[in-house]
Amino acid sequence: MNQAEKWPSGWLKASLTLCVLRTIHRHSGTYGHEVIGLLAGYGLGNVGGGTLYPLLRRLVDDELVETEWVEGEHGPSRKTYRITAAGLVALKTETKMWREFTAVTNQLLDEEKH
Repeated sequence: MNQAEKWPSGWLKASLTLCVLRTIHRHSGTYGHEVIGLLAGYGLGNVGGGTLYPLLRRLVDDELVETEWVEGEHGPSRKTYRITAAGLVALKTETKMWREFTAVTNQLLDEEKH
Protein backbone atom coordinates (compact mmCIF):
# COMPACT_ATOMS: atom_id res chain seq x y z
CA MET A 1 0.00 0.00 0.00
CA ASN A 2 1.46 3.36 -0.98
CA GLN A 3 1.20 6.49 1.16
CA ALA A 4 -1.61 8.00 -0.93
CA GLU A 5 -3.84 4.99 -0.21
CA LYS A 6 -3.51 5.72 3.50
CA TRP A 7 -4.81 9.31 3.38
CA PRO A 8 -8.11 9.69 5.20
CA SER A 9 -10.84 10.38 2.65
CA GLY A 10 -11.84 13.60 4.43
CA TRP A 11 -8.40 15.06 3.82
CA LEU A 12 -8.66 14.45 0.10
CA LYS A 13 -12.20 15.81 0.00
CA ALA A 14 -11.08 18.98 1.80
CA SER A 15 -8.16 19.63 -0.55
CA LEU A 16 -9.33 18.24 -3.89
CA THR A 17 -10.81 21.42 -5.37
CA LEU A 18 -7.62 23.33 -4.65
CA CYS A 19 -5.45 20.51 -6.01
CA VAL A 20 -7.51 20.25 -9.20
CA LEU A 21 -7.38 24.01 -9.78
CA ARG A 22 -3.59 23.97 -9.30
CA THR A 23 -3.22 20.99 -11.64
CA ILE A 24 -5.30 22.64 -14.37
CA HIS A 25 -3.31 25.85 -13.94
CA ARG A 26 0.00 23.96 -14.28
CA HIS A 27 -1.23 21.86 -17.19
CA SER A 28 -3.51 24.20 -19.13
CA GLY A 29 -5.48 22.42 -21.80
CA THR A 30 -5.45 19.14 -19.92
CA TYR A 31 -8.36 16.70 -20.04
CA GLY A 32 -10.14 14.84 -17.24
CA HIS A 33 -8.37 11.49 -17.49
CA GLU A 34 -5.03 13.26 -17.57
CA VAL A 35 -5.95 15.21 -14.41
CA ILE A 36 -6.61 11.88 -12.67
CA GLY A 37 -3.14 10.65 -13.67
CA LEU A 38 -1.45 13.87 -12.65
CA LEU A 39 -3.10 13.86 -9.22
CA ALA A 40 -1.97 10.27 -8.71
CA GLY A 41 1.53 11.26 -9.81
CA TYR A 42 1.59 14.04 -7.23
CA GLY A 43 0.87 11.41 -4.57
CA LEU A 44 -2.83 11.99 -3.93
CA GLY A 45 -3.83 8.48 -4.92
CA ASN A 46 -6.51 7.33 -7.33
CA VAL A 47 -9.22 9.96 -7.71
CA GLY A 48 -12.05 8.30 -9.57
CA GLY A 49 -13.99 9.82 -12.43
CA GLY A 50 -17.13 9.74 -10.29
CA THR A 51 -15.39 12.20 -7.97
CA LEU A 52 -13.47 14.27 -10.50
CA TYR A 53 -16.03 14.93 -13.22
CA PRO A 54 -18.74 16.40 -10.94
CA LEU A 55 -16.03 18.61 -9.41
CA LEU A 56 -14.93 19.77 -12.86
CA ARG A 57 -18.59 20.50 -13.71
CA ARG A 58 -18.90 22.67 -10.56
CA LEU A 59 -15.69 24.52 -11.44
CA VAL A 60 -17.08 25.24 -14.92
CA ASP A 61 -20.47 26.29 -13.49
CA ASP A 62 -18.66 28.62 -11.06
CA GLU A 63 -16.65 30.03 -14.01
CA LEU A 64 -13.34 29.07 -12.41
CA VAL A 65 -12.50 26.74 -15.29
CA GLU A 66 -13.48 26.81 -18.96
CA THR A 67 -13.68 23.96 -21.42
CA GLU A 68 -12.88 23.43 -25.06
CA TRP A 69 -13.38 20.41 -27.30
CA VAL A 70 -10.14 19.50 -29.08
CA GLU A 71 -9.89 17.08 -31.99
CA GLY A 72 -7.98 13.95 -31.05
CA GLU A 73 -4.92 13.12 -33.16
CA HIS A 74 -5.53 9.39 -33.06
CA GLY A 75 -8.94 9.10 -31.46
CA PRO A 76 -12.06 10.91 -30.37
CA SER A 77 -12.27 14.59 -29.48
CA ARG A 78 -11.52 15.48 -25.87
CA LYS A 79 -12.89 18.12 -23.56
CA THR A 80 -9.96 20.10 -22.22
CA TYR A 81 -9.87 22.40 -19.21
CA ARG A 82 -8.24 25.78 -18.65
CA ILE A 83 -8.31 27.98 -15.58
CA THR A 84 -10.05 31.36 -15.94
CA ALA A 85 -9.07 34.73 -14.48
CA ALA A 86 -11.62 34.14 -11.70
CA GLY A 87 -10.11 30.69 -11.19
CA LEU A 88 -6.65 32.22 -10.75
CA VAL A 89 -7.99 34.59 -8.10
CA ALA A 90 -9.71 31.69 -6.31
CA LEU A 91 -6.55 29.58 -6.57
CA LYS A 92 -4.42 32.33 -5.06
CA THR A 93 -6.91 33.09 -2.29
CA GLU A 94 -7.59 29.47 -1.37
CA THR A 95 -3.88 28.56 -1.50
CA LYS A 96 -3.15 31.34 0.99
CA MET A 97 -6.00 30.18 3.22
CA TRP A 98 -4.88 26.52 3.01
CA ARG A 99 -1.32 27.45 3.97
CA GLU A 100 -2.58 29.45 6.95
CA PHE A 101 -4.82 26.55 8.02
CA THR A 102 -2.06 23.96 7.73
CA ALA A 103 0.35 26.24 9.62
CA VAL A 104 -2.13 26.41 12.49
CA THR A 105 -2.71 22.66 12.49
CA ASN A 106 1.03 21.95 12.21
CA GLN A 107 1.70 24.23 15.16
CA LEU A 108 -1.01 22.53 17.20
CA LEU A 109 0.34 19.07 16.37
CA ASP A 110 4.01 19.93 16.89
CA GLU A 111 4.91 17.95 20.03
CA GLU A 112 8.18 19.79 20.58
CA LYS A 113 6.41 23.07 21.30
CA HIS A 114 4.31 21.63 24.13
